[in-house]
Amino acid sequence: MGAGQTDRTRVGERLRAIRHERGLSISQLAGATGLTSGFISQLERDLTSVSLSSLARICAALDVRFGEVLDAEPKGELIRRGEAAGWTVEIGRHDDLLLSPQEEPRFHLMESRIPPGEGAGEEPYTFQGEVELVYVLEGTLELRVRDEVFLLGAGDTVTYAPRDPHTWRNPSADDDTVVLWFSVPNPFTRTG
Repeated sequence: MGAGQTDRTRVGERLRAIRHERGLSISQLAGATGLTSGFISQLERDLTSVSLSSLARICAALDVRFGEVLDAEPKGELIRRGEAAGWTVEIGRHDDLLLSPQEEPRFHLMESRIPPGEGAGEEPYTFQGEVELVYVLEGTLELRVRDEVFLLGAGDTVTYAPRDPHTWRNPSADDDTVVLWFSVPNPFTRTG
């Protein structure tokens, strides 16, 4: 790893490689996603982070699952918190810890620490899956699914179909929110 690099997954080079495999230009991808060419160019050079809603739009336009972009080494069946902490993904301005084996196809468990005011982005996004369970460990989470808004506090749980347009944010001005996301099946597992 070069100076200043971390163990964070760098999505830019993977997005660029997939875009090239698909034979798309940056402007074609921008047109398909509603994002700007400048943003996609910066993202591919890992000069900016991406919200989940924008990443979902890019993955949909490239016809790939999140796992093809957010590849990391599987940790095996036992994942200790200290080991999980070494794998974080730079999506937006929150830290995500993978708490389940990356290649486990049946489910996906992730813990997110979301700073005040941060979230997945204003634009709702979708991903393939049957159900996602959200459990708030600390703080407050505002979750919007279709036209319904849930304001969740510590100890609250909600389930929904991730195929439905949704987005979320930490509405607090002062406190972090810690959330567990449990998805069935694993939307990040790479396809054949």
